[in-house]
Amino acid sequence: MSAADDFLRSARTIAVVGLSSNPLRPSHGVAAYLQAQGYRVIPVNPGETSVLGETAYSRLEDVPLPVDIVDVFRRSDAVPDIAASAIAVGAKMLWLQEGVTHPAAEAQARAAGLLVASDRCILKAHRALRP
Repeated sequence: MSAADDFLRSARTIAVVGLSSNPLRPSHGVAAYLQAQGYRVIPVNPGETSVLGETAYSRLEDVPLPVDIVDVFRRSDAVPDIAASAIAVGAKMLWLQEGVTHPAAEAQARAAGLLVASDRCILKAHRALRP
């Protein structure tokens, strides 16, 4: 088991950057699954006011509670700013969904002490942890 998988077991709060209220979007399905598994899912999307019964925030810096994992559903070119925000808010982990990578930003996050999962679906990782 990887350190990312191990941390996923103990994490409680996941900020989902790019979470959409559209149930047809992958971010919505993944977030709904995580919420059903007992995680507190915090939407981070300036285009939303509320998703899955939770208040949405425009930026990670606006989230009023500690975040364990920052789960990213944005294009790879957005990752450097998101990684910097994850570091600034004291997140413990940066999780980049399938198709999302940015080696320099990932290295920056690791250097700041964050765990990093890249190009990996958090839903699939969680399902694989279940007995």
